[in-house]
Amino acid sequence: MDTRGGGAAGRLTESGQPGESGLDTLVVWDDAMLEYDFGPHHPMHPVRLALTMELAGRAGVLATPGLSLAAGALAPDQLIELVHDPGYVAAVRHVGHSGGGNPRLAAMFALGTPDNPVFTRMHEAAATATGATLTAAQAVWKGTHRHAVTIAGGLHHAMRTEASGFCVYNDPAVAIAWLLANGASRVAYVDIDVHHGDGVQAAFYEDPRVLTISLHQSGRTLFPGTGFPRESGRGDAEGTAVNVALPAGTGDAGWLRAFSGVVPVLLREFRPDVLVTQHGCDTHSLDPLADLRLTVDGQRASYLALHELAHETAGGRWVACGGGGYALETVVPRAWTHLLAIAAHAPLPVETPLPSDWREAAPGRVNVATGRGPAEAAAVAAMPTTFGDGGAVAYHPWDAGVGDPDDPLDRAVAETRREILPLHGLDPWRDR
Repeated sequence: MDTRGGGAAGRLTESGQPGESGLDTLVVWDDAMLEYDFGPHHPMHPVRLALTMELAGRAGVLATPGLSLAAGALAPDQLIELVHDPGYVAAVRHVGHSGGGNPRLAAMFALGTPDNPVFTRMHEAAATATGATLTAAQAVWKGTHRHAVTIAGGLHHAMRTEASGFCVYNDPAVAIAWLLANGASRVAYVDIDVHHGDGVQAAFYEDPRVLTISLHQSGRTLFPGTGFPRESGRGDAEGTAVNVALPAGTGDAGWLRAFSGVVPVLLREFRPDVLVTQHGCDTHSLDPLADLRLTVDGQRASYLALHELAHETAGGRWVACGGGGYALETVVPRAWTHLLAIAAHAPLPVETPLPSDWREAAPGRVNVATGRGPAEAAAVAAMPTTFGDGGAVAYHPWDAGVGDPDDPLDRAVAETRREILPLHGLDPWRDR
């Protein structure tokens, strides 16, 4: 059994990438990102972002040497339209400036739904989130920073002509399209949200320059109902869309085993110029919208693995985004503080205590922001006391064998390997 706990690639130490400490890391953030707000009762409330940045500050992560903060810029229409239809962008702007008027127009573009309600200045808020991810991608591509993180990004469901799954503009896809337009030959995108990264996959389904890998709860049991191994790309891009559909109930050990069987081998073969990652933390057992069973410890192990793979396969050029995550105070701030710390080459030990003042204030902040009543508040899990959950992140890496045909998780991984690896000239039955 692998007991290293450092991620599926398995060699990154707790101190960061050997020989690479001191490389600059950019965190793109300003309070304008809190304006992406579907209302107090919507699951994706921006209080989760505010709590994350406050926790990262209280933990000293934002003061790490070599880490710098920058505000994003409003993404211009011409860059948003690298991915989205101009008519859709115009509609988003219009409904956000008309008090939600013209419901027929909104409905044409899947706006004004329970998932994607219209709010004032919707275009500006979505363009701010997109601009943050563009700023991150530009910094990494131009070489001013090796890593860049935006927790407000990762809105991976938005399609060319419609909103979907809480996502208005698809900021990772826009950033990838910008990278391609500015000289990148190959971009890899790894999505570890509990939901399939369908919008990014769709944007590049026929583009062999982009490898999209999504590990998610199976679409048979969760929105958006897609993301199966046979969705593998089209034409010259066949094999560049990769999906691992995980069974409900998958925990840390199974998730990390699945990651180890698919992600490292394909990134090593593809050798991207840049690695873009989406870090939805709704894989956690406390998340109210899905059914995987990871701990923050397991999520942290995945961040360590992706950081190592960015250095190994992409020259360290890493753009990391947020994504889903709806346990607003108990999970999201801890998970993404770990992401920021790892990107800054200063991982936080999971046993680090949470700052007591932040811990005591966070539930009340969420209650006020969301209008959560006493009964709802009482149903929320107790606040953790440390940055970890005490999860066991030891796992059997895929290279320990070819899998157990009676195990649903191993069957899922084997199906993806059989579908995809031969398209890259790789043997799905070999360890490497």
